[in-house]
Amino acid sequence: MGSGQVTSSVPSGPSDFQGKHVTVAGLGVSGVPAAKVLHARGAIVTVVNDGDDARAREQAAELEALGITVRLGDGETLPEGTELIVTAPGWKPDKPLFLAAGKAGVPVWGDVELAWRLRGPDAAPWLAVTGTNGKTTTVQMLASILKAAGLRTAAVGNIGVSLLDAVLGEEPYDVLAVELSSYQLHWAPSLRAHSAVVLNLAPDHLDWHGSMEAYARDKGRVYEGNQVACVYNVADKATEDLVREADVEEGCRAVGFTLGTPGPSQLGVVDGILVDRAFVENRQKNAQELAEVSDVDPPAPHNIANALAAAALARAFGVPASAVRDGLRAFRPDAHRIAHVADIDGVAYVDDSKATNTHAAEASLASYEPIVWIAGGLAKGATFDELVARSAKRLRGAVLIGADRALIRDALARHAPEVPVVDLDRTDTGAMLQAVTEAKRLAQPGDTVLLAPACASMDMFTNYNQRGDAFAAAVRELGA
Repeated sequence: MGSGQVTSSVPSGPSDFQGKHVTVAGLGVSGVPAAKVLHARGAIVTVVNDGDDARAREQAAELEALGITVRLGDGETLPEGTELIVTAPGWKPDKPLFLAAGKAGVPVWGDVELAWRLRGPDAAPWLAVTGTNGKTTTVQMLASILKAAGLRTAAVGNIGVSLLDAVLGEEPYDVLAVELSSYQLHWAPSLRAHSAVVLNLAPDHLDWHGSMEAYARDKGRVYEGNQVACVYNVADKATEDLVREADVEEGCRAVGFTLGTPGPSQLGVVDGILVDRAFVENRQKNAQELAEVSDVDPPAPHNIANALAAAALARAFGVPASAVRDGLRAFRPDAHRIAHVADIDGVAYVDDSKATNTHAAEASLASYEPIVWIAGGLAKGATFDELVARSAKRLRGAVLIGADRALIRDALARHAPEVPVVDLDRTDTGAMLQAVTEAKRLAQPGDTVLLAPACASMDMFTNYNQRGDAFAAAVRELGA
């Protein structure tokens, strides 16, 4: 972990946008606000977009009415005279547009980078959260804790609230709880948070980043320039390695969180109590009780880890222990995150449709036993041998749906051949009722039927929310 004033270089770009030619890459939730903000600051804005559908044309008309040029159906060509590109986070770095920008010496920022650079002199500090899984829950827990401390705050970033709106809005904040994806971090080279956490690292979005090393490197950007604390997961050495590699401000500390007994400069769990040994006097001897495990909803192991990470960031900002407890008690998770739907004939039905990759599914499976597992969808290049091998002893049975279910079926055959498997050869939305019906047949009193797909949903559903809703509706139909 580097110490001293940060010296890492970042791409240059205009600080005054008046008369500058700026290309905004991509419409949507980030591109439209970015284009408007830049136009209002006197930039000559051109928006390029790959798609040319009805929604894109509607957004283009809105921007063109302001005098902004929009090119639909061509997101590959660098507009002549471009001095800066502001891109939607999901656009891949190897697109011809960015390769041309690199050759021309044109810097590329994301909307997060733009928001960071547009902050005022008295801007609220950022407490930043990234990781493969658990980001949204942790940021929402953090915001709840900060609010319990009486601070003006908001959960922003990848969570759906635009950072540009938060930074440029009229409402002043004391501190922001910021969720950042690996995409956003890739395009945010000058971001310097007050404190930050990488919750965990597992293979994800490798088609975008190109390798696990590149993915980890982009996640690790969140630690660059941290002022007070780099929070890491003691159980995930890769997150600690990223802390060691980061250049930080002098005095910034490494703070770990663990589900076990914490050491000095760590937060952990002792006899059902969340305990802080990082932000106390005499860390070698003293500890501060923060909350009870039962204050966390739901108290699944990976959610306790989320709570500890949120608590660490809040404590780094000086929040008292009582606010950690009150904030965690007040927090309620979003839908489709290990959400209990119903109990039918002694069997619990749990919706974790948000478990869209193997790492998230493994955490979900570790929370229950015995389990009838409903899984499958779009694998996104994932493999399932490790997941199945680690979870096999918990499985009563499995019901597989979706386009890539054969990958899970084959992993079950290799590592859990004794587990009965129902392979549903259908990808229509009505398959969920059949899946739940088959799971009910396999389950025994005391079991949990768990939807933890380990896959994306777009082969059958619009998104994971619709998939979770379909599961809950099927459970209610069976219960009726």
